[in-house]
Amino acid sequence: MQPRDLSATSPYVPGRGIEEVARDLGLDPDELIKLSSNENPHGSSPKAVDAVTDRAKEGLHVYPKAAHTDLTEKLADKWDVASEQIWVSPGADGAIDYLSRAMLDPGQSVLVPEPGFSYYSMSARHHHGEVSTYELSKDDGFSQTADLVLEAYDGERIVHLTSPHNPTGSEWTRAEITTLLEAVDDHTLVVVDEAYGEYSERPSSIELVDDYDNVAVLRTFSKAYGLAGLRIGYGVVPQAWADAYARVNTPFAANELACRAALAALDDDDHVDQSVETARWARDYLAENLDAPTFESAGNFVLADVGDASGVAERSQAEGVIIRDCSSFGLPGCVRISCGTREQTKTAVETLNGILAEVAPT
Repeated sequence: MQPRDLSATSPYVPGRGIEEVARDLGLDPDELIKLSSNENPHGSSPKAVDAVTDRAKEGLHVYPKAAHTDLTEKLADKWDVASEQIWVSPGADGAIDYLSRAMLDPGQSVLVPEPGFSYYSMSARHHHGEVSTYELSKDDGFSQTADLVLEAYDGERIVHLTSPHNPTGSEWTRAEITTLLEAVDDHTLVVVDEAYGEYSERPSSIELVDDYDNVAVLRTFSKAYGLAGLRIGYGVVPQAWADAYARVNTPFAANELACRAALAALDDDDHVDQSVETARWARDYLAENLDAPTFESAGNFVLADVGDASGVAERSQAEGVIIRDCSSFGLPGCVRISCGTREQTKTAVETLNGILAEVAPT
C-alpha cells in the first residue's frame, strides 16, 4: 500500500526554530536570535493573549461557530465588503486550498512566481492541478509587472501574485495589477497574496474585489499581528461567487482560540503600529549597514546577496543569529533576514558583517 505519486510536489521547507538549533548546537535557546521565519519580534498582540486565556478558562468544548461569525463580520466591516466575501481559514495557506478547491478541475493549471511560496504549487497539485511558473529576475531587483506574467501566461485557471513578495520584498503596483486583471482570459482568477500587506505603504488590492470578479486577496494574522502559532488567515473574494465558500470550507477549520485571538488583535492598533514601525526601521538599518548588497523590501525582512548563502547562514547560526538560507527558493547566493527588534537587528548586522569580512573574496 502506497500513497499516490507525489514526486512532483516539493515539500515546504520552513525556517529552523530556536529550540531545534539550540539542541543541535548545545546552546541555551535564550542565547539565540531567530531571524529566519519572518515572525513578529514583539510577539503576539497582548489583547489577543488575554482573549485566548479568557476563552480557554471558559471552556473549549463548543464548536467555534459564533467566533467564526464574529470574526467574519468584523473583517467585512474593516474592508467594507459583504460578510460572505470573507473566507476565514487556518492561515492564508488554508485560503489557498479553498480557492484551489473552488476553481481547479483536474488537469487545469496554475501560474506561480519563481522564486516564491512553495504552497501555491503544492495546493494545486494536491487538487490534481498542473503548475507553470513565471520567473522573477535578480538582475532587475525581482521587479513584478503584468508584462512579466503575461509572457508566461497560457490561459491558466489561477495566477498567483505575491505583494510584498517573499523572499525578495518586491511589490506590485495597483496599475500593474489592474492591467493584468484586464488582460487575462475570463476564466482566470488572479490571487494576490498580501501576507505582508501591513508592512507595505501601498493600498490593498482588496479595494479591487468590487470592481473585478476575477481577483481574490489573501491576508494573515501570522505576521504583523503575531499569531503565527494559531494559524488564522482569510481570503477576500468578489461577491459574485462568494457563496462557494460554504461548499469548499473545511468544517470549523479555524479554531475557537484562533478566531478569538484574531478578533482581539484587530482592536490592538498599538501593537500593529509598533510592529510595522520596527520593521520599517530594521529594513532601513539592514540596507544601510549590512556589508552586502540588499534588495528593496516592503515586508518584514530583507534579502541580501552574500555570495554563499549556505556558508554564511551556517556560520551565523553557529554564532547565535539564525537567518534563512534561500537556496530552497532557488537563490543559493542570498539569505533572508527577518526584521527583529532594534537590538536584535543591530546584533545581527554586527555578526553578519564579521562573517562577511572573513568570507569575502580577496
